[in-house]
Amino acid sequence: MIRIREAIIVEGRYDKITLSSLVDTVIIETGGFGIFNDRERLRYIRQLAQRRGIIVMTDGDGAGFVIRRYLKGAVDPALVKHAYIPDIMGKERRKKEASKEGKLGVEGMAPEVLLRALRACGATIEDEAAAPTMGLRKSDLYADGLLGQPGSAALRTALLRELALPERLTSNGLLEALNVMCTRAEYDAALSAAKEKI
Repeated sequence: MIRIREAIIVEGRYDKITLSSLVDTVIIETGGFGIFNDRERLRYIRQLAQRRGIIVMTDGDGAGFVIRRYLKGAVDPALVKHAYIPDIMGKERRKKEASKEGKLGVEGMAPEVLLRALRACGATIEDEAAAPTMGLRKSDLYADGLLGQPGSAALRTALLRELALPERLTSNGLLEALNVMCTRAEYDAALSAAKEKI
């Protein structure tokens, strides 16, 4: 078990249970879309962000990204880190059917995948040095054909698949994820492979 300074924000109870076996930190559930009307919980999340920072770790489906965007606008962005889980198709063991989009959520991810996502987002882990960032800017994404050019959407989608990142990432989300999850060599290799696939 690793100890993390930041509080982790997840969607539901089973996500919290899964993470509780891996990390020692405060883990808060949004109650799914319930966070939109729960002023007390949002106030608590803001207080946690001020005192220790927060990590948002939602599912990679549409609902998870709606909750992520809401928190992005409700909490000072300087106090928030975003941990992204990969798009992996399947269903959680406790469910009879897969989710609407057919993707595993936080509760269905293997422990090593969750820990990798937390490390990649820059979580402050006791007794571990912070991972350096690559320092990409939007102008770099433009120069690499990922923004503002014919075919850039297809190339972005191929790159997201190559890096096992959620397909719903915005260009800002992609930039953030690349900067915390990749080395320059990994990015270059993934971009090259993505270009070959389109």
